[in-house]
Amino acid sequence: MSASADGGPRPPRRSERGRRAIATVCLSGTLEDKLTAAAAAGFDGVEVFEPDLVAAPWSPAELATRCADLGLSIDLYQPFRDLDSTDPARFARNLRRAERKFDVMAALGVDTVLVCSSVAPDAVDDTDRLAEQLATAAARAGERGLRIAYEALAWGTHVSTWERSWDAVRRADSPALGLCLDSFHVLSRGGDPAGFAQVPGDKLFFLQLADAPALRMDVLQWSRHHRLFPGQGAFDLPGFLDAVLAAGYTGPLSLEVFNDVYRQSDPSRTAVDAMRSLQWLEEALALRRPAIGLPAPLPTAPSAPALSGWSFTELEVDGVSGPRVAGVLGALGFTHTGQHRSKPVQLWEQGRARVLVNASVVRPGATGVAAVAALGLESADPGRSAARAEAMSAPVLPRTRGAAEAELSAVAAPDGTQVFFTRTVPDGWPADFLPTGTTADTGRGITRVDHVGLAQPFDAFDEAGLFYRAVLGLEPQEVTELAAPFGLVRTRAVTGADRAVRLALSASTLRRGGWAPGVPEPQYVAFATDDIVTTARALRAAGAPLLPVPANYADDLDARLDLGPELLAAIREHGLLYEEDASGSYLHLVTEVLGDRVFFEVVQRLDGYDGYGSTDAPVRMAAHRRLRQAALLPAGG
Repeated sequence: MSASADGGPRPPRRSERGRRAIATVCLSGTLEDKLTAAAAAGFDGVEVFEPDLVAAPWSPAELATRCADLGLSIDLYQPFRDLDSTDPARFARNLRRAERKFDVMAALGVDTVLVCSSVAPDAVDDTDRLAEQLATAAARAGERGLRIAYEALAWGTHVSTWERSWDAVRRADSPALGLCLDSFHVLSRGGDPAGFAQVPGDKLFFLQLADAPALRMDVLQWSRHHRLFPGQGAFDLPGFLDAVLAAGYTGPLSLEVFNDVYRQSDPSRTAVDAMRSLQWLEEALALRRPAIGLPAPLPTAPSAPALSGWSFTELEVDGVSGPRVAGVLGALGFTHTGQHRSKPVQLWEQGRARVLVNASVVRPGATGVAAVAALGLESADPGRSAARAEAMSAPVLPRTRGAAEAELSAVAAPDGTQVFFTRTVPDGWPADFLPTGTTADTGRGITRVDHVGLAQPFDAFDEAGLFYRAVLGLEPQEVTELAAPFGLVRTRAVTGADRAVRLALSASTLRRGGWAPGVPEPQYVAFATDDIVTTARALRAAGAPLLPVPANYADDLDARLDLGPELLAAIREHGLLYEEDASGSYLHLVTEVLGDRVFFEVVQRLDGYDGYGSTDAPVRMAAHRRLRQAALLPAGG
């Protein structure tokens, strides 16, 4: 049932108010690459980062023509650094430098330059003197019809808060001098956006938006390496934007994000991720504004329909892994109930858990391959889910289907997994499968899919969180890191409000060289049971290939926790893994790896436990590697 990815329509461009812009520093590549990517993603304008211009083959005038040809305005030229100085001779040289940059701006056709607060040792501390120097530079800009947007860098020598930058701008009292408000510089220092109300709207010259994870580190390093697009981090960007707009800002919504991943990723993909972040932010603002009595922009996408659960998970297999996967599903209590009308796809069922086994993928030179290819999600309105995806820069994938087959829509997640919007009704997608004549029974006590775990390429981890949030309406949970046998692994769940749909995303924080685990980028499907001990006993009797857990694990549980003798005995006997927190506890068991990266889990949640057993992941990873390495040894070795 999988389809192949293809391009789609780009988001519509905006009128003057609410225009979307992106700084070229957000994107990888040459300036030519960056502009092409920004235009293709639907941005209205760009901030030109001066080092990008310096390295470009175009003159400023030629760059202006190129942007116009792409339908992009140039909204800001940046950055101009270390303008003020306690040394009069140095300040004079800085004014000369500014005049030369004004020449560049005139050729570019841009009227606003970003001036950062100084980080130099000779920066001006006295606010009145700083205001005087800013006013002098602004007067020269104003004579040429240009403006200076002054920004407080969070690590500025003396001006490191937006309040102090506003004090200097206010005292300068120049029509050509105003503020640039940057969400990172304000929020990383714990600034209060409510104070923006004291700034006249006509003094808010520019707005730069960036999110970031909650980190405790030097603010400069935090800024230079770890900024994220809105909706990917821990900042309250809707609240920040609300305060800026309420104060009277009318310019573009512009992204300025420094991030090591974005600087080496495909700029076209990054630009789409960036556009989706603004679409999410605008929607979040629209939902917030009625509650505080402010006019709201029109939502840019249909609201996300409720997702009530899993229709199916689809595994793609080959001639080697396919029989192995089918055999293990049978041992887990699943029944092969259907065969697709036109494709080599089997339907396996137990309770409300459904697994599709797709043998249509052929990879020359690769055998024993198995992977999670697609997720089927129960949508209250599949058509609206697809329309929302399109509006959120996730085009519906082209798909071939037979005359009697259901019309299904799917989009591609950042890791390539296809997400189908479905309804499991008699005339829906199950009608594509012809009955095998075998009826599913109660099996081994598995009732449904609890969650699906997908390892992400490191470069796509933050992008994936935003994709599931913006496109599907799921909410990302806290990012955590665990020390695994092969380095740190970053994890984050995305869930529906009622937890009917759960995804556990993970990524290794560093790219690996030749030394790697036996199971790179693992994927798994976790099935729920109401009695894991009974289920485990039935699975062992059926010969399910359950992962052996070392005795040290249960010994450690016994030392740390008061589990009671019956539970501890069951953990030892059946190789169960156990985790508890303040809410409840979690029991789960794991199969061996099937193919090259896929395995199954069976889980039981007790007393409101809401996690995923992540503290047990290192034990599971080590056991999986041990089995994989043993399988590579020669017979008798």
